[in-house]
Amino acid sequence: MNSRDLSRREFVAGATLTGAWLARPLPVLGAAALPLITKAIPVSGEKIPAIGLGTDAFNAGARADIRAELQRMPDLGGTLVDTSDDYGDSEALIGEALAALGTRERLFLATKLSGGAGAEVFQRSLERLRTRRIDLLQVHNLNGVDKLVPLLQEWKQAGRIRYFGVTTSRVAQHAELLEVMRRQRLDFIQVDYSIENRDAAAAILPLALERRMAVLINLPFGRSSLFRQAADRKLPPWAADLDITTWAQYFLKYVISHEAVTCAIPGSTQLKHLEDNQEAGRGRLPDAASRQRMEQYWDAKA
Repeated sequence: MNSRDLSRREFVAGATLTGAWLARPLPVLGAAALPLITKAIPVSGEKIPAIGLGTDAFNAGARADIRAELQRMPDLGGTLVDTSDDYGDSEALIGEALAALGTRERLFLATKLSGGAGAEVFQRSLERLRTRRIDLLQVHNLNGVDKLVPLLQEWKQAGRIRYFGVTTSRVAQHAELLEVMRRQRLDFIQVDYSIENRDAAAAILPLALERRMAVLINLPFGRSSLFRQAADRKLPPWAADLDITTWAQYFLKYVISHEAVTCAIPGSTQLKHLEDNQEAGRGRLPDAASRQRMEQYWDAKA
């Protein structure tokens, strides 16, 4: 469900500016850091940082990298970590790392129920994540949503979850998502949206505003495409006016500057990518005119 970094790794490995990109220093946080961008969850008013972390690429072979990312993320200002019961070992690896680090309470944990699964799978997720409560529990790919929403409501009332919602990562499901949003009272939705894929902006994001639903964005870098498309392009000189220094930040700031978007969850399995992504969650946000300018510059790539 969350964006994979395959295209980004290819970009870093093959672009002509690779050496300069890799040589750039890690961000220095503290007094000199730009202000953190936070967004409110409509149903509660709770504010969370606008850049989180997707984990569908987490695997046991990257255990040390995963721990390094989860250790560093709160220091950078990020809190939301999104996973799923069907992302391989992701839940277990996250739980193991957070238990070792002792940082569970610093993070906003989101996971999903896949395949219409119910109470047994939810209990397994709690055990794998080594927590007694999930911050956000989502119905994965809308599978079994009408059956599961009453359970999610029950678990929320019991304090086992704080928020609930539904997800999709496919444009083909957008019409179905709209129907679900109209008939269910949801705290969150999760949907695919990027500067290349703006379908959600037509109806889904406006409806989320109307229905007061928080919005997580998966695939903010596209499906293994945006970094390849940007490989031979330079950032526009005016990007610096928006506190943008890399293409990753350009893509992410475009996404989180939409008024309906609460948090983007780019996938990452490398610390330098996490650092870069989290920088997009600080400083100035594009306004409507800047967003249009960003679209026009990107669309002129051909």
